Amino acid sequence: MKSPPRPVPEEAKRQHGSGARLADVDVLRGFALFGILMVNITYMASAHHGTGLEDPAFGGPLDEAARRLVAVLFEAKFFLLFSFLFGYSFTLQIDSAERRGARFTPRFLRRLSGLFVIGAVHAVILFPGDILTLYAVLGLVLLVLRNLRPRTAVWTAGALLVLTAVGYALLAFALDRAGGGGVPPSTGAAAARATEALRGGPASVIHAHLDQLPDVAILLIFFQAPSALAAFLLGLAAGRRRALANTDRHQQFLRRLQWAGFTVGLLGGLVYADASLNHSGSAYQVLALGLDVITAPLLAAGYAATVLRIAHGRRGRAVTAALAPAGRMSLTNYLGQSLVCALLFTGFGAGLVGRVAPAGVAAIALALFAAQAVACRWWMRHHTYGPLEWLLRAWTTLSVPQWWRSGGTPSRQP
Repeated sequence: MKSPPRPVPEEAKRQHGSGARLADVDVLRGFALFGILMVNITYMASAHHGTGLEDPAFGGPLDEAARRLVAVLFEAKFFLLFSFLFGYSFTLQIDSAERRGARFTPRFLRRLSGLFVIGAVHAVILFPGDILTLYAVLGLVLLVLRNLRPRTAVWTAGALLVLTAVGYALLAFALDRAGGGGVPPSTGAAAARATEALRGGPASVIHAHLDQLPDVAILLIFFQAPSALAAFLLGLAAGRRRALANTDRHQQFLRRLQWAGFTVGLLGGLVYADASLNHSGSAYQVLALGLDVITAPLLAAGYAATVLRIAHGRRGRAVTAALAPAGRMSLTNYLGQSLVCALLFTGFGAGLVGRVAPAGVAAIALALFAAQAVACRWWMRHHTYGPLEWLLRAWTTLSVPQWWRSGGTPSRQP
């Protein structure tokens, strides 16, 4: 039995044809924010995470189980869903500009420049693993490819993923033939130094972030960028087809996505986790990364299909009320997550890096997202945009957007 039609925010009461957001887009974006937090917080809570070495302070069975669950279910999955939504929203922005007779390209370029600046500040001060700068650069590619037909965009995305996976397979073969690989002996000492630096004062924390940026850039360019661009293109194709305009018509397709995601996608996640946690630096891990490039999008799609089906079921109103406001404030929430984690784990605040067990870190993430969901629901009752969304829109449109909701508190423009 389906629930009655869900209440949709004022901006989403119009359909796709008028360029407004749909509640489903915001629900998925809110859900993606939760997954991104579950991954990012593990890197902020331990300088050992991602090095291939276990944090020596936490090696028990519960710690291992928490690490494995995050690796299997969250790592390399949720940024794909977020990237897909970036591409989907791109088509809505184009349609909105065309209806108003506005020039789309200058506005979008200003938007990308704003994202890049915000992302660069975010990477240096709060979290080196920033994704906004990558989105700003790849957004230029998406702008060039915006006239691709949906079928061509899908084939291009698939080819990009396959070529990336083949590249990893060739690299794994070369590494195996060379007999190299493994975690360098100096890795443990470097992680210990990074931990101490992150517990220091603000200058020490920023210096530690700057030291990490070259390694992060390599990860972004060679692992995340191809997959993110492919997800952009899939989102572009879905947006052209208005795939999220009426998901009730696509229930059979959503079930197929669930089947593929929770079989093939989950199996790929298990291989990826085993290689990352137990065979870091080996040819096997490189090969597993290539496999994950193919299977992670399936698991991400399975997650999205599940959320959409739940959102259109008997609990649809509750799901929309919990996730959609957070999704509408995605930029504010993304930066807010990093700010809270920086205050908890670095010398900006409590300096708890390396002092909280993996299970405790996951619990903090759950509590933080729950608090954000409640706060966003309150905020969006009274405001048209989130704080950073308002600022980015002001720069994008070179205007002063509405701050208070119509019918609420009288407008008081900054």
